[in-house]
Amino acid sequence: MKRLLFAVSAALTLFAMSACATDPKMRDADRLALYRAHAGAPVPAFQYFGRLDGWTPLGDSALAVWTRPNQAFLLELQGRCPDLDFASAITVSNQAGRVYSRFDKVMVLSRSAIPFPCHIGSIRPLDVKAIKQAQRDMRSAGTVPETRDDVSPQDAKAQDGK
Repeated sequence: MKRLLFAVSAALTLFAMSACATDPKMRDADRLALYRAHAGAPVPAFQYFGRLDGWTPLGDSALAVWTRPNQAFLLELQGRCPDLDFASAITVSNQAGRVYSRFDKVMVLSRSAIPFPCHIGSIRPLDVKAIKQAQRDMRSAGTVPETRDDVSPQDAKAQDGK
């Protein structure tokens, strides 16, 4: 009986460990930590021309936005932003091409007809090349499989609107 319990316990432990090891996607908290590690000092605003190139949610209180293919910013929001992970599109409240922290908002467009405003708490420029390299290093080390969540405006969610 003890051998049977030990065998079942060992099998369950092995199954749980393999499930964790094959997680096809980096957790939001881990991705946010990676982006924070490669973010510069906070800036008061960022400039964009006409439209954002892409965006990636990083949990429910942060996201990365691309203004050009190799220029991105980490936006940390003031509190939770419902449906950010499930949003079909985002836009920013300032359509003039300059977005300010603590003043402008990210508008989350999701299943509901009404866009939900999320206030921007801080803006930090991202070192996109360093993030891409860190992701390549993690994949080669086998800690993170290749996913669509890699840094790239082509892979980031497309912005609907301006």
